Amino acid sequence: MSKPRPLSGFPEFLPADRVVEQQVVATLARTFELHGFANVETRAVEPLDQLLRKGETSKEVYVLKRLQDRGDGDAGLGLHFDLTVPFARYVLENSGKLEFPFRRYQIQKVWRGERPQEGRFREFTQADIDIVGQGELSFHHDVEVARVMVEALASLEFLPGFRLQVNNRKLIQGFYAGLGAADPDRVMQLIDKLDKLPADQVHSMLVADAGLDEKQADQCLALAGIASADGSFVDEVRRLGVSHPLLDEGLEELAAVLAGCAPLTSDRVQVVADLKIARGLDYYTGTVFETRLSGYETLGSICSGGRYDSLASDGRTTYPGVGISFGVSRVLVPLVGRGVLTGSRSVPSVVLVALTDEESRPAADTVAQQLRRSGVPVEVAVSAQKFGKQIRYAERRGIPFVWFTTTDDAGALTHEVKDIRTGDQSAADPATWTPPTEDLRPQVVTKEHPS
Repeated sequence: MSKPRPLSGFPEFLPADRVVEQQVVATLARTFELHGFANVETRAVEPLDQLLRKGETSKEVYVLKRLQDRGDGDAGLGLHFDLTVPFARYVLENSGKLEFPFRRYQIQKVWRGERPQEGRFREFTQADIDIVGQGELSFHHDVEVARVMVEALASLEFLPGFRLQVNNRKLIQGFYAGLGAADPDRVMQLIDKLDKLPADQVHSMLVADAGLDEKQADQCLALAGIASADGSFVDEVRRLGVSHPLLDEGLEELAAVLAGCAPLTSDRVQVVADLKIARGLDYYTGTVFETRLSGYETLGSICSGGRYDSLASDGRTTYPGVGISFGVSRVLVPLVGRGVLTGSRSVPSVVLVALTDEESRPAADTVAQQLRRSGVPVEVAVSAQKFGKQIRYAERRGIPFVWFTTTDDAGALTHEVKDIRTGDQSAADPATWTPPTEDLRPQVVTKEHPS
């Protein structure tokens, strides 16, 4: 068999790097659960008519061709490309069994048929939180979702800082309507291109494609240029001289999100009103989020979402919600690939129990089991080589301690444990010994960005 080649867009981690992903997932889950979010996992496949409801993703869906070819009623199935559409279906199927508002978090693989590049993959892990109501959902949940995700990302202390950018669809739609734009949705779609296109080009498109005059286009770009870490953006918008009831509602809601997140901000964690954020997906109806990682802005938004008032409906009842999704792979794969993050060791083992000879293996197994009862991850040496070779084996795997068991002159077993990083060796009891807390599990190691 020839040596396999890596498959583009399907990242895999080595064991030490997988430690980073595991710690991220565990930290996120812990934070979400502290706020009362229940964990769910949805199936990997969904009907194509459900997956394509967003309208712009038909080329991104991985279709299950084998099921199509069978013609047994499951012809229209594809792998889910996000966690929001499957979650909407999940809510509709289980609405009679759920308590509303339903608070859910989900950390799971998704698949997307796009061209792989840094931060974009064909298979990747997302972490979502959503709060969904039945019939209605109070606005304060928009503030809550923002606060929870800010707290979750802030708890990932080994990551660079981040900037959560918040806007409100009501604000921008009300502004465009107040301007007299014939098609506010089209204006919003074009403004959403400002991260990829220069302002003068977007200006030309607003005139040619959205039917605005020069002054209206100037006003739209002036609105998009407003950004603030506090409520001062409200006065800046007012000075543009546009009025509309929907604009008033959006300004009030956006100011509330910023005020609610203010206690969580720091030099590393910023939450700002950024009025060019629109989010291209048409089901958002209120608050919208995007997030940039400090020093890695080329990755684009690493955490996004918003308010959706009619994504899920069974024809009788509508289930409005608000949610935000963090791209776990989008952040970690580039940072791990550049050597910025890794694990402190490639195995969970804290201790290697050394062998004096093969006859001592049963005794070594007994020691290992005693340590494991105390929650200490342990492995026994592969073979009874010279102790120096067994220590070097532990070093290569990153195992910090080596355990030695010998027999004294009276025939009694004696135990000593050696910290091979410092050379310190001392007597120890396998029934009670535990390592320092920081050694019990592999830790995330942050390194300087390679020059």
